[in-house]
Amino acid sequence: MSPSLTLEGWNWKRMASLVAGAGMTVAAYRTIRHFFTANYPESIWEGSFCDISAFFNCDSSAFSGISAIAGVPIGVFGAVLGGVVVLGAILPSESLERTNKSLALLNGIGVVSLAIYTVLVLGSMCLLCAGFYAFSLASLYLFWRYGIDSDRKGFAGRWLRPSAAVLLVLTLFTASQAWAAARYHEARRDAQSGGVAARVVNQFFNLPEVAWPSEISTYRTASATGAFEDAPIRVVEFADLLCSDCRYLNEQMVRLKEEFAGQMNVAFQFFPLDAQCNDVVEKDKHPGACDLSYMAAYDPGTFKVIHDEIFANSEEAKTPEWRVELARRHGVEAALTDSSTIDLVGRLIRTGEEYEKTSEEYSHGIRSTPTMIINNRMVIGTFPYEQLRAIFQALVDEAEGGGEFMESWVE
Repeated sequence: MSPSLTLEGWNWKRMASLVAGAGMTVAAYRTIRHFFTANYPESIWEGSFCDISAFFNCDSSAFSGISAIAGVPIGVFGAVLGGVVVLGAILPSESLERTNKSLALLNGIGVVSLAIYTVLVLGSMCLLCAGFYAFSLASLYLFWRYGIDSDRKGFAGRWLRPSAAVLLVLTLFTASQAWAAARYHEARRDAQSGGVAARVVNQFFNLPEVAWPSEISTYRTASATGAFEDAPIRVVEFADLLCSDCRYLNEQMVRLKEEFAGQMNVAFQFFPLDAQCNDVVEKDKHPGACDLSYMAAYDPGTFKVIHDEIFANSEEAKTPEWRVELARRHGVEAALTDSSTIDLVGRLIRTGEEYEKTSEEYSHGIRSTPTMIINNRMVIGTFPYEQLRAIFQALVDEAEGGGEFMESWVE
C-alpha cells in the first residue's frame, strides 16, 4: 500500500496535519481581521501606530499593495487552504490528499515568496503572517515526508496528481468566499464616508482638550498662516521619519493638504523612536531615526524636501549608507554633530513628557508615533482619509460658524 499522511488511521502524522491546517486557518483569519482593523478602524481609539518594532510590524503588510487582490484580502485564500487541509485530516480520501499535496507545494512557494518580499521590500515581518508561513511550511513538510505517492518516481508523479473534481469544487468555493470578502471590503470602505466617519467626528469632539506643547516645532508640512493658532485646522504631529504608520499618515495628509489648502497649519514635532536621542519612550524601535531628524532639522530651507524624500524611500532610509548619501546630497553632513540642531530636536522630543499617560503601560501620553494634537485634542495613530477628512471639515465648519448638518462634513 502506498504511504499516506491521512489514510492510515488516527496516528500522530494525521493529527499533525490537522494541527497544521488549523494553525493556517486561525493565522489567516487573524490576518484578515487585522487588515480590516488597520485600514478601516471603527473608532478614534483604534488607529494604528508604531509601538512594537521597526521589523516586527503587521501594519506594513496591512497597508501594502499585496495585502489584497482585487479587493480580496489574501488571508481569505490562506484560510481556504488551511480549511481544506483540516477537511483532509478529518474526512480523508486519496483524491483529497493528492489535491492537498499539490496545493501544499503551491502554497509553500507562495509563502516563501511573500516572506522574501516583506523582508526585502517592506523591511518588516508581520507576526500573524509569520505564523501562517510556519504552519504552511510544516504542512508542506508533512506532505513531502509522509504524503501519498511519495514512493512514485518523478516530480510530477509525486506532486502533480490533484483531483479535477476536488479542484473544481474548491475553485467554486474559493470564488464564492472571495466574492463575499470583496463585497464586505467594499462595504467597509464605503462606511468610512458615512456612519463610521460620523461616529469618529462625534468621538473626536468628545475627547478631552489638552494643551499645546510648550514648544511647537517651526518645521511645517503645511502652512496657511504665519501664526500657528490662526488656521481653522491646527495639527502638531509627533512623528518618526522611519515609522511605517507615519508614512501611511503622510500619504493621507498629502491628499488632505490639497483639499484644505490655506486652512491647515501642520507642525512636524520630531519624535524619533530611537534611544540615541529619545529617552521619553523606553523601547529602541527605529535606530537611525535620530540621525534623520537631525538632517531634516539642520536647515529649515531643506526640511520639507528631506522629509518627503525620506518617506518616499522609507526602506532605504533604514540603512546607514543611504542616510550618508542623503546628507551629502543635501549638504547637511554637519547636522549629526551640530549642537544647536541636536539640542533643538531634543527639546521637541521632551515635549512628549508634558502629557499625562493614557495607559498604565507607558510613562507619558506621547509614547508612540504618529500621535497628533488636532485643535487641542490628542489622537493616537493613523486613520483612513475619509475619517480625517470628516474631522477636518467639521473643524472648518466650526471655525466658520456652520456645520449644523452632518452632510456638510461627511461625503
